[in-house]
Amino acid sequence: KVTHNNKPLNMIENSMFEEEPDVVDLTFPALDPDEVAFEPRSSRLLVRGLGQHDMDEDEEDCESSARLLGMSFMNRSAAHRSSSSPYTRQAPPRSCSRPSGRTMIVCVLFLVIVASLTMVMYFLPGCNFTKRGCQRTNKTTPSEQVYPVSTNGELFPWAQLRLPRSIHPLSYDLTLDPDLDNMTFTGRTVISMSVLHNTKLIVLHSSHLNITKATFKNEIMLSAIGDGEARDVTVLEYKPRQQIAVKFSEELKTGQYCVLTLDYSANLSHTYDGFYNSSYTDTDGNKRVLAATQFEPLAARKAFPCFDEPSFKATFLIRISRKPTYLTLSNMPQAKSTPLLNGLIQDEFEKTIVNMSTYLVAFIVANFTPISSHVSETQVSVYSVPDKKEQTDYALDTACKLLEFYNDFFEITYPLKKLDLVAIPDFLAGAMENWGLITFRETSLLVGKQSSNLEKQVVASVVAHELAHQWFGNLVTMRWWNDLWLNEGFATYMQYMSLQTVLPQLDIGNLFLAVRFRALDDDALNSSHAVSMDVNKPEQVEEMFDSVSYEKLQSFRPLPVTIVFIYYEHGHWTPQNLDFSSCPQVEVSAQHPNVSEMMSSWTSQKGFPLVTVSRKGGQVTLTQEHFLLTSDNATQTSSLWNIPVTYVTDNCSLNFVKNLPESVKWLKLNYRNTGFYIVDYGDEGWAALISALSNNVSVLTQEDRASLIHNIFALSRLGRVSFHQVLNLLKYMSNETQTSPVTEALLQLNSYIKHQFASLMDKQTWKEEEEESVSKQELRSALLKMACSLNEEKCIKQARAQFKQYVESNGTLRIPGDLQQVVFTVAAQSNEDWETLLSMYGQATYDAEKRKMLRGLASTQDPRRIVWILKAGLRGGLIQTQELPLVIYTVCHGFAGYLFVWDFIQENWDSLIEKFPVGSFAIQTIIKSATSQFSTQAHLNQVEGFFSSLKERGSQMRSVQEALETIRLNQRWMDKNLPTLQKWL
Repeated sequence: KVTHNNKPLNMIENSMFEEEPDVVDLTFPALDPDEVAFEPRSSRLLVRGLGQHDMDEDEEDCESSARLLGMSFMNRSAAHRSSSSPYTRQAPPRSCSRPSGRTMIVCVLFLVIVASLTMVMYFLPGCNFTKRGCQRTNKTTPSEQVYPVSTNGELFPWAQLRLPRSIHPLSYDLTLDPDLDNMTFTGRTVISMSVLHNTKLIVLHSSHLNITKATFKNEIMLSAIGDGEARDVTVLEYKPRQQIAVKFSEELKTGQYCVLTLDYSANLSHTYDGFYNSSYTDTDGNKRVLAATQFEPLAARKAFPCFDEPSFKATFLIRISRKPTYLTLSNMPQAKSTPLLNGLIQDEFEKTIVNMSTYLVAFIVANFTPISSHVSETQVSVYSVPDKKEQTDYALDTACKLLEFYNDFFEITYPLKKLDLVAIPDFLAGAMENWGLITFRETSLLVGKQSSNLEKQVVASVVAHELAHQWFGNLVTMRWWNDLWLNEGFATYMQYMSLQTVLPQLDIGNLFLAVRFRALDDDALNSSHAVSMDVNKPEQVEEMFDSVSYEKLQSFRPLPVTIVFIYYEHGHWTPQNLDFSSCPQVEVSAQHPNVSEMMSSWTSQKGFPLVTVSRKGGQVTLTQEHFLLTSDNATQTSSLWNIPVTYVTDNCSLNFVKNLPESVKWLKLNYRNTGFYIVDYGDEGWAALISALSNNVSVLTQEDRASLIHNIFALSRLGRVSFHQVLNLLKYMSNETQTSPVTEALLQLNSYIKHQFASLMDKQTWKEEEEESVSKQELRSALLKMACSLNEEKCIKQARAQFKQYVESNGTLRIPGDLQQVVFTVAAQSNEDWETLLSMYGQATYDAEKRKMLRGLASTQDPRRIVWILKAGLRGGLIQTQELPLVIYTVCHGFAGYLFVWDFIQENWDSLIEKFPVGSFAIQTIIKSATSQFSTQAHLNQVEGFFSSLKERGSQMRSVQEALETIRLNQRWMDKNLPTLQKWL
C-alpha cells in the first residue's frame, strides 16, 4: 500500500485503567485450547453494555475493583442500569436506623482500608484481574475470560481481538449484487473451512452487514459436497470488535470439514474503505457512478463476512452482477458472463490459483476503458475513465518493464494470468497492491504525453512499489500487522532498487535520500515505535502505516532478499522465522555479525543510533547511543545496534579500520548515507569537514554532503552542536549545484538563507528543457519555489507572466511540469487570479496538473478563502474529500494558515473521523500538519487538552503523542537558538 502525501507513529496505554467494565458473577464453559493461546492485555475484563447506560470510566474502575475483592459498594442511582437488565444491582433497604458516631468512624476506617487495598491490587505488577481477584500472569495457568454481550443480549462466546485458530478457511464463494442507483448491495458468502482443533464455535469478522440467513453443514471430505445436511444457525454479533460467531452444542472435531453460508445486505460505504461508492463528471458534464474496494487493513469485513486477518489465507471465487453498460473487474480473469432475468449480467471470475489474505481481494464495477500488452504469459492492462485513456500509455510501458525485471530478479514468475492497474477517480490511498488488480489514485497512475519527468517519476515510483508487493506481501505475507514492515519495507527497498536499474533516467536516488531523512526525523521522537511491535487495537493497525514501517528496512542493505521466497512462498513470515543461516555471512561491521543478528537489533527496538567519532592521533574510536530528541528517566535505555559502518577520508579509503594515518585530515562516516544512523564528529571533526567543503565541494558525494546537512541540523536540535556550527557548514552552499544538498538545506532553514542561494536562483531558467535531467528539474523547482515564496521580484514577475500566457492561450500554451506548482502558487496570491485558477481547476483533465492547481489554491493567505477551501474539502464535490489532507497540509504552510486549520480540526473532528478512520495515515497527516509549527506553552496546552477530551475518539493515537513531543521540541529550539539566529540575520 502506498500512503499518499507529498513525500513518501508507540501508543502509551494505561494497562490498569483501560476499559475495565463490571465483572459479572456467572459460570462459563471451559475455554478451548486456542482461546488461551492469545490474550491481549485489553481483553482481560470484557463485559460491556450490560445495562441501558454505561457508567463513567471512574465509576467502572471502582466498581470492578470492589467486586473483584469480594466487596460491594453502596448502590448508585437506578438510572445507571435498565430495570430489565438481568444484572441490575439490588438497591439497599430504604428504611434503616441512623448509625451511631462510633459506627460511622469504624465504617469510614473500613472503607479507607478497602480503598487502599484496591489501589495496591491495581498497581501490583503482573496483576491480571479475574472473578477470583488479582491473578499473576502465567502462560500455563491462563486467567478466566469474562465475555462481552452480543447485540441480541446473549453472551458473545469470544473475548479477544484476534480470532481463534481452531477454524481455518479454505475457500470463499462470493456472490455480490450491487445496486449503484440506490447505493446498496446484497451478497452471499459460502465459506469452506477446516477444523484444526476441537471447538464448539466459529468466530469471524463482519462489519455493517445485515445478515439475513445463515446455514451450516458438516462434510466428511472437502470434495464431497452434499455429505452433510445444511441447517439454519443463529449468528451472534459483537459490534465493538466487528466479530460474529456461531455456537454449537456438540464439538466440531479436528480434521473435519464444514461449510458456512451467509446471506446479507448492506449499504455501499460512503467512506474510502470497504465496498464503497464513487463518482466523477465526464467531459460532457454527466455524473458517472462506480463502486470499488479498499480492504487493507481491516475492511474486507465490510464487504463480506470473512476471517479478516492476514494469516487466514484462502482461495476465492467471485461473481458480481452489473448493468450492461458497466464492466466488472476482480483479482482473476473473467471466466464467463450470464444474462439474468432482471436485465443484469452476472460476471463470474476464475477461482484464484493462489491462496490470498482477505485484504488483497478486490472488485470494481465501473465503465472504465483499458489498454493492454503482454509480458510472457501475463496480460498487463491499465484501466481509466474513458476521457483519460490517452494518459495511460506511460503506466503500461513502465509496468511491463518492471514486471519483466521482477520476474527475472526474484526467479519466481508472477503467478497470475493477468495484472490490471486501475486509476480510480476517488481513492484515498496512493495505491493498493490487490493481487492482480492494483488500484491507484489517478495522480499516481496517469500522466499526459507532455508531462515532465518529475511527474513520470511519481508514477513510476508508485507502480514499482505496488508491483514489488505482488511478491513481498502477496506471495509472502506477514502473519499479523505488527510486522507490516516485512511487507512495506521490502517493497520500498525494491521500489528504489528496481527503478535505478530499469529507469535510471528518473534519478530516483534523490527521492530515496529525501524520504530516508524524513524517516530519521520521525524515528528520533520518543513517541516512535519499534519496527516490530505489539498491535492490539484497530487504530494501532492503522498507525503502523508510517515512515518507520516503510523506510527503516533500508538499514539492511546487505540483506539477500531472494532467500525469503525459498522458505515462505505462498505462506507467512515473521522476524522470528526468517532464517538466513544458510546465507553467506555479510561483513557489515567490525565484528562481522550475521544478517539475522543485525536484523534483530534494528527490528526489536525503536529509534536509531547516534555514532560519535573521536580521533587521537591515528586511532579512531566509535561509540554509539540512542539518538532521542526528547527523553526522561523512564525512557532511558541501553540500546545497541549492529551498524553497517562505512566511511571515506581525504585519501579515498572506504573500508573500516581502527587506525588511520595521522596525515588523514578528515573522516566522513556512513558513505553515501546507506546506513540508518546519525554521526557526530566532535568540534575538530566538524571543523575539518567544513574546511574541506569550503575548499572543494567535490571532495564528498552529493549524498554525503546532504547527510552532513541533515545530521548537523539534527544534532543542533539535540543540543550536541551549536547553531553557530550549523551556520558555518552552510557557508559552502553558495558553491553547491546538486539537488539533494540544496533541497535538504532549503527544507531545514526555509526562508532564512536566501542570500546563500541567490546566485544559484538567478541561474535558473523558465523554459521547457527537453533534455534536462530529473535531478536538474527538481533543483530548479525547489530553488524557484523558495525564491517566489520569499517574494523575490524577478521570480514573482516571471511566474505571473507564465500564468497570464497560460490563461490567454486557454491552456494550450503549456507551463513546464516542474514549474507548474510555482506558477499556480504565485497566481493564487492575487484575488483575480485565484478565481481564475479555481475555474480552471474545475475544468482540468490532467490530474497531476489539477493537483498542483489545488495546492496553489490552498496556498492563499486570504482568511475567507482559507475557510472556504477547508469547508469545501470536507464537504466534497468540487474538491474531493480524498484531497482534504493535502489541502490542510498546504494551508498549514502559510503564515497564519495553521491557526485556521487548528480551529477547523477542533470544530469538525467528528466529521473528520467519519471520513477517515482513527489512526489512518490521513488523520496522521492532518494532526501533524496542524500542530508542527506550534512552539508555545499555550498551544501545547490547547493541543493536549483537546485530544485528551476525545477519549476513544482519538486520544490514544501515537500521532497525538508525536505532535505533543514536536511542540515541546519546537519550544526548546526556540528558547536555545532564536537569539543566535537573530544575531546572524
